[in-house]
Amino acid sequence: MVLLEARKVENHTKGSSVHSFAERMRMKLYTLLSLSLCGHAVFAQTGSTPTAIKVKPGAQAIKDKDLWEKTGYLHPFRRMPRYVLQDQKAIWSSPVHTAKSDIKWWAIVGAATGALIATDKYTERHLPNTAEQVRLGTYTSNLGEAYTLIPISATFYLLGTARHDERFRETGMLSFETLIDTTLIETALKSIANRARPLEGNGNGEFEDGAHGVLNSSFPSGHAIDTFGIASVFAHEYKHVWWVKLIAYAYAGTVVGARLAARRHFPGDVVAGGAMGWFTGDYVYAKRHNPDSDEKQGAMQKILSHVRIGGGE
Repeated sequence: MVLLEARKVENHTKGSSVHSFAERMRMKLYTLLSLSLCGHAVFAQTGSTPTAIKVKPGAQAIKDKDLWEKTGYLHPFRRMPRYVLQDQKAIWSSPVHTAKSDIKWWAIVGAATGALIATDKYTERHLPNTAEQVRLGTYTSNLGEAYTLIPISATFYLLGTARHDERFRETGMLSFETLIDTTLIETALKSIANRARPLEGNGNGEFEDGAHGVLNSSFPSGHAIDTFGIASVFAHEYKHVWWVKLIAYAYAGTVVGARLAARRHFPGDVVAGGAMGWFTGDYVYAKRHNPDSDEKQGAMQKILSHVRIGGGE
């Protein structure tokens, strides 16, 4: 009898070890998968390169025939489906195009992402996790919803059209394209990872254990990837206006903090999502930006370029 119980304990221990090993392997797999979409683009721009990644310029989102003084208000939207397909092909195949000089960045990002995922369950439990915190986080999360981000993009496109400002129009168009790209990325990754959210299951954020369907899983954060995608576009379009970049990234950071406060995501989810979103915005800008718009300053662009915050000359 004692021998039988001992065997049961041994089998249970082996089963737990196998489960733990499988969980660690899945964690490594999802870390590598997320990195394939982040790459080295999460790092700051250096030198005179307008984007962090080297991208061969492609077809522009706003072409000369689309300028406000001509007849091309709908042309950009007609081309967008083709552009999105091209984006997805390039994004998902990015690991095979990585330069040797960028491998060190992959190692750094990989270590950081892996460390966050491994410690998520401990980090999340050290938050106050009060009812007021969750309520405030849930309310603030609305800033990162599609019904907020899409109107922001539309406002820039429509306002740019009305005010004859091509930079505003392009910002809106690139934001639209980036949102579509990030939505496709997050949907694919959520389906694969199916990670449980902090308030689901045992609270450890195990993969392939989501409680509300794969499209509603925790990894990566959809709010983070979307808001940082748009923030990246704005920061690139107005790279010489520091306060625009500050507002863009502060907005995205607020949404990320709100998702953690609402206990809807683990730190690893929002960091991976934010990195992938920034990369996507960086890529779309590098691929679709029309350099001619840099020389065509509309009224809104002139106002922005002359606004000074902080008493600068």
